[in-house]
Amino acid sequence: MLNEFPRAGFWRRLASLIYDALVVISLSMLTAILYFAVIQLLTSLDMIVKTDDPAALIQDSTLLSGIRSALFVGVNVFFFAYFWTKSGQTIGMRAWRLKVQTLDGQLISWPQAIIRSVSALLGLGNLVVLVDFKNKKALQDYLSKTEVIALTKEENKRIYRELD
Repeated sequence: MLNEFPRAGFWRRLASLIYDALVVISLSMLTAILYFAVIQLLTSLDMIVKTDDPAALIQDSTLLSGIRSALFVGVNVFFFAYFWTKSGQTIGMRAWRLKVQTLDGQLISWPQAIIRSVSALLGLGNLVVLVDFKNKKALQDYLSKTEVIALTKEENKRIYRELD
C-alpha cells in the first residue's frame, strides 16, 4: 500500500476538518451538558458548595474549571484517536476520501494518534501543507510520523466495508 495513493492537499484536509468540527462541537456540547448535570447532582447531594448558579460555581472554581477543560480536550482527542486507530478515517475524512496512516501504510497507534491530535493545534498545523509543496505534510504529520493520503472511491468503500 506504500505510495499507492497521493498525499492529501490543503483544501481536502480543510473540508474534512470542517465536517469533523461539526461533530466535535456536538461532542463538546454533550460533554458540557453532562458535566453541568454532574455538578448539579453533587450540589444537590451537598457534596460541593450549595449554589443557585452552578455555572458561576464552575467558572469561579479553578479546580472545576480545570476539570471542565480537561474533559473537553480528552473527549475531542479520544474522538480523533479512536477513528484514526480503528480505520484511519474520521467521519469528515471518510466523506472527503482521506486516510491517515503510518509512513509504511499501516493504521496509526494510540500514541501516534494522541501526538497527532494535540499537535494539530486545532487544525492550524494543516497550514504547513501550504508551504510544504514537495511532501504535502502538516505539522502533525511530521511530529507523529504519519501521512494523510487521498483515496479513490473504490478504496474508500473497501475500507468502509472492512469495518463490519
